[in-house]
Amino acid sequence: MKDAQPRAIYLKDYQQPDYWIDTSALTFELGEESTLVTSTLNFHLNDSRQHDTLPPLPLHGQEMELVSVAIDGEVIPADQYQVDKEQLVLQPKSDRFETTIVTRIKPQENTSLEGLYRSSSMYCTQCEAEGFRKITYYLDRPDVMSVFTTTVIADKEKYPVLLSNGNAVDRQDLDNGRHLVTWNDPFKKPAYLFALVAGNLDFIEDKFTTMSGREVTLQIFTESHNITKCDHAMRSLKKSMKWDEDVYGREYDLDIFMIVAVDDFNMGAMENKGLNIFNSSAVLARQDTATDAAFQRIEAIVAHEYFHNWSGNRVTCRDWFQLSLKEGFTVFRDAEFSADMNSRTVKRVEDVNLLRSHQFVEDAGPMAHPIRPDSFIEINNFYTLTVYEKGAEVVRMIHNIVGKDGFRKGTDLYFDRHDGQAVTTEDFVTAMEDANGVDLTQFKRWYSQAGTPVLDVTDDYDEEKQEYRLTIRQSCPATPGQKTKLPFHIPVEVGLLDGEGEPMPVTSEGKTTLILDLKDEEQTFVFTGMDERPLPSLLRGFSAPVRLNYDYSREELIFLMSNDEDGFNRWDSCQRLAIDVLLELVAAVQEGRELVVDESLINAYRQVLSDTSLDKAMVAEMLNLPSETYLAEQMDVIDVDAIHRAREFVKQQVAVGLQDQLLATYQRLNIEKLYRPEAEDIAERVLKNTCMAYLVELDDVVGVELAKSQYAAATNMTDTMAALNCLIHATHESAAPIVGKALAEFAEKWIGDNNVMDMWFAAQAGSPRTGKLEKIKELMEHKAFDKKNPNKMRSVVSVFCGRNLVNFHDLSGSGYEFLADEVIRVDTLNPQLAARLINPMTRWKRYDEKRRELMQKALKRIQSHDLSADIFEVVSKSLA
Repeated sequence: MKDAQPRAIYLKDYQQPDYWIDTSALTFELGEESTLVTSTLNFHLNDSRQHDTLPPLPLHGQEMELVSVAIDGEVIPADQYQVDKEQLVLQPKSDRFETTIVTRIKPQENTSLEGLYRSSSMYCTQCEAEGFRKITYYLDRPDVMSVFTTTVIADKEKYPVLLSNGNAVDRQDLDNGRHLVTWNDPFKKPAYLFALVAGNLDFIEDKFTTMSGREVTLQIFTESHNITKCDHAMRSLKKSMKWDEDVYGREYDLDIFMIVAVDDFNMGAMENKGLNIFNSSAVLARQDTATDAAFQRIEAIVAHEYFHNWSGNRVTCRDWFQLSLKEGFTVFRDAEFSADMNSRTVKRVEDVNLLRSHQFVEDAGPMAHPIRPDSFIEINNFYTLTVYEKGAEVVRMIHNIVGKDGFRKGTDLYFDRHDGQAVTTEDFVTAMEDANGVDLTQFKRWYSQAGTPVLDVTDDYDEEKQEYRLTIRQSCPATPGQKTKLPFHIPVEVGLLDGEGEPMPVTSEGKTTLILDLKDEEQTFVFTGMDERPLPSLLRGFSAPVRLNYDYSREELIFLMSNDEDGFNRWDSCQRLAIDVLLELVAAVQEGRELVVDESLINAYRQVLSDTSLDKAMVAEMLNLPSETYLAEQMDVIDVDAIHRAREFVKQQVAVGLQDQLLATYQRLNIEKLYRPEAEDIAERVLKNTCMAYLVELDDVVGVELAKSQYAAATNMTDTMAALNCLIHATHESAAPIVGKALAEFAEKWIGDNNVMDMWFAAQAGSPRTGKLEKIKELMEHKAFDKKNPNKMRSVVSVFCGRNLVNFHDLSGSGYEFLADEVIRVDTLNPQLAARLINPMTRWKRYDEKRRELMQKALKRIQSHDLSADIFEVVSKSLA
């Protein structure tokens, strides 16, 4: 552990800089041994700050060699500036001046994947959040916005493609086989949106005509062997551009839009102005190399990064505490896009599943923070599901409160009012208030209070008065630094069902759905004219990111599953029923009692399988049991072994009870047809493969033979991976030799495709049957595995520790020791990645005494090392 601990940065301490940068001219001379960067920056004094004398100018900089410094053309001697490992401090002599700074960097040695680095044979950048300071000395903060001109010089044969932000304004061939390209971005941007790519790349090209008639060139770049996998991303981009015009009136503003696929990338993708850099897994897809889920993920990520052109680039963040301003808003936008492109209800189910299984965990853990944090030690640790997914839910609540048309009025005002500015979450909410004449003062507590609110709902019915009363009480658990919480403004969407399952009017206009504005700790809402006691359908569409407690009986849950007009609540009722049954079985395991599954669950699933009115993807979602991760969150003390045994038992009993129906459904859907990554076809495949996943639980060869046949005959990666996963998870002894042969053949065929091999790694690492720790270590020695590559580490280490709970949490503690070793090793190379890997141990206090001791010991061992700020923050908060 470092003697000098990293210091926290606080929102309350925000101040504007003393200087602004008007223009930034950068020249990169790319070399095999090192790269020379020359930056010419034009500054002016910030007149809004009070200055008696000209203040010093501190510029951020890390991990580079300072070659020279000049101000207004005059070279500054070393004794007239201060430089250390974090900054260069200059002393200006006038309120307007120009600096010319030359630095030398070594991208080939940059394993952090921040700043300028090498991925395979190409150069690329990642500057969000604070990576630009590894390129040159700069005011590396999001409120400093400048017009960038970038010249890239490199060997033409090795690097024929030279890209940066904006439009290309000059191309020249130089001596010694070198060439240059100059790019100009006319729109002011902060340094975190800077991008550069250089390599021997192929590209596909298309055109898009904007709503005002401008023609935009669209290009997607990748290494030549991947060029046939870019068509889906291009289609997704064009859909996104059209949707953003139709729904938000936002038109693209440059002459060209480029995407580059990169194998080594810490995140999914980056919205750099006009030049989006993507993790290759988020852009490359072909039916034989990518699953349906990958096709949908790519469509969503392409849309997300494109939508950032307005919600993040044209209007950006004042400081990093405002990260959810751009990310939460844009996640909401991409979710709505995906809902329009596919099934709206299924998309909502998927998003809520992610929120409940992972973000709620974050809210209840040691790293819990509001979507606008009050402080941080390392900003990279706050690229979290709270900022992104919960941030999107907060935007969705505003949408629910002001309505679709009111939300569009609010966004129009927001973009018009703040175009070209770096702003705050308050500015966004104020635009919504001003556009709609509403008061969202109390609602803004969602931005500053951490934790997941809990709604406890009770009801009563007065038959004589024909009056139904719903009482809702809200509370929010204590989180680090916030013991008490003020009441939130929570929009609770409700409906009422009569005894026949028909919707009852809840407004004088006869509407059957109503949003209740919960603002007090406890409120009672009265519904009159009720000629019978209704059954409430609560929190429809998951109208707020809260935990809901209402004492539904199992019969009532089954009734809602069959009759609720709200698709999300039909699924949620199914989940609640399954959770109730599963937790009952967990208790039976713990007490050593015989395990018996309530037949009501199997009958409910039988009814779901028979319901032809449901989207097939929705049927599959309803048949999916709650994950072990989500079940763990329902327990005060997590018992991974009991959860695993109970869930496996239910899977097997459902398979036995519904064997004929599952088999008939599988056979009906297992037909040869042309592959299309479209919603209807995806729904058919996901239901077919869900049925197969149950059938392999049978204690006979039926399911194994189905999976074996599908694996051999599959014409797309969705069916191939579904069959392979089923074989890996199958219980029947006949599966073992088939699995070994299939895994070997798969690896031999796809050894040269990184993204496909990641699926192969993850399938084995995530299986309780194959993913023992010895196997994990074996996978990490495979020739296709790279311990420096984030995708590879996520496919094995993160999957093992985050999904394969029964093996990771083995009572020997070997899983914890393994993860500690990997975190310590990776922290010296890539602190961002290390901080994400450690997450499964941060909630050690929720487990039994022995596991608590073992995890605490592993965390303390990590803490004893010389740590990056990323890991120091996570470990110190976890052990607090």
